[in-house]
Amino acid sequence: MTPADLPALTIAELQTLLRQRQVSPAEVVNCLHARIADADPTLGAYLSVDLEAALREAASVDVELPLGGVPIAIKDIINVAGQPCTCASRILGSYRSQYDATVIRKLRAAGAIPFGKTNMDEFAMGSSTENSGVKIARNPWDLARVPGGSSGGSAAAVAAGEAYGALGTDTGGSIRQPAGFCGVVGLKPSYGRVSRFGLVAFASSLDQAGPLTRTVRDAALIMNAIAGGDPQDSTCLDSPPPDYTAKLGRDLRGLKLGVPREYMSDGIDPQVKVAVDAAIAQLHSLGAQIVEVSLPHTEYAVAVYYIVATAEASANLARFDGIRYGHRAENSNNLLDYYGRTRAEGFGAEVKRRIILGTYVLSSGYHDAYYLRAQKVRELIRRDFTRAFEEVDALISPVSPSVAFRIGERSADPLQMYLADIFTIAANLAGICGISIPCGFAALDDVRLPIGLQLLGRPLDEARLLQIAHAYEQSTTWHQQRPPARKSHEACAA
Repeated sequence: MTPADLPALTIAELQTLLRQRQVSPAEVVNCLHARIADADPTLGAYLSVDLEAALREAASVDVELPLGGVPIAIKDIINVAGQPCTCASRILGSYRSQYDATVIRKLRAAGAIPFGKTNMDEFAMGSSTENSGVKIARNPWDLARVPGGSSGGSAAAVAAGEAYGALGTDTGGSIRQPAGFCGVVGLKPSYGRVSRFGLVAFASSLDQAGPLTRTVRDAALIMNAIAGGDPQDSTCLDSPPPDYTAKLGRDLRGLKLGVPREYMSDGIDPQVKVAVDAAIAQLHSLGAQIVEVSLPHTEYAVAVYYIVATAEASANLARFDGIRYGHRAENSNNLLDYYGRTRAEGFGAEVKRRIILGTYVLSSGYHDAYYLRAQKVRELIRRDFTRAFEEVDALISPVSPSVAFRIGERSADPLQMYLADIFTIAANLAGICGISIPCGFAALDDVRLPIGLQLLGRPLDEARLLQIAHAYEQSTTWHQQRPPARKSHEACAA
């Protein structure tokens, strides 16, 4: 194997080479850095990369640890000590983290090397990474298309061989949807399974951190590192997590999988529906029983989400006022003017839109009509899932109604952009786990675009989801497909 081949490896494959001393952690970091330097000026997946810091960690890392010597890219909404944490926003453009988020501390304890901060929609508010306040990220399968969002940089980096694995965050589909658009695996853990300490909050009752990887096994390996209780996060559950690799390789006999009729609607792109139907048939051939179920309150999920999420965002983002950190406006007339100028200059259009909407639904006279009512419907959505999981072990659906859309295609229509997450939002409202895995390709405009299959599971049932996803993955070849190389790998060999 040449150095140029290293970035194409999975985490599990890289671990074998590291433990056999066929390659050193420093060589892996240098090779990956060369790949990023070669390809990322076109892709825009990264906002910052600190090679010196990664090499310092590589010099002393124990490769016998679970993730020993493996570089992991980090979405730029997660704090890594000494690194920028901009949330892809001008208002935090000069901010550098003073501490490690719990997920970063746990990754380091497992031997992983946090390497690079990835591009995203500003403060995780978006479905395409077009809302980044720094630059647009592109889909490695077609540079004219979006990689999804808000964890678009993480998904694009993994798909393009610029990362072995990455962390993203998922508030309404922000791990699963970009994973689907880029043809990689993306796991949203159950609410409370992974600590949120050190994540810059968007919507605190919805946010979760999770992995984006090339294979299901790699996702399980990262979950083994980051899951578990945390006294610094009161919403993080104390119950010890299982070994997420333990069920990988088991067959699906005896499992019952449900297909929600509300998720297989007429609005799905025909090529997406064909691929998902074929995946359902494949799961049946692997021994799973397939039944139809109903989630009757699905039609209200988007409306409920954009009330709850924006309300929480308006409260969480109030801290960014230019006093303690971040951008500060100049030439203000008074304190109120200073606040207004700072936030007007620092926040992008989508963030402003959501803050205004969230402030409105929380305001006097409208709180009960919007926010309180939305919370009541959220409970109905949660009960839909509870009833469904009394009948089945997991649910199957598309990740998104369409494949990746063109950059700029939906920018002028926020509603169409929001509907890109119509199949992922409800899982966050209910607090359950979900995973996106590749299940095919659509032929569009002379390019092949990945299609994602979503599996949803009971709260804290990530191990079962990973078992099902792994069985499907290993029976197909979709996960082995790679985007076309945009630039040579010769820099790696140099």
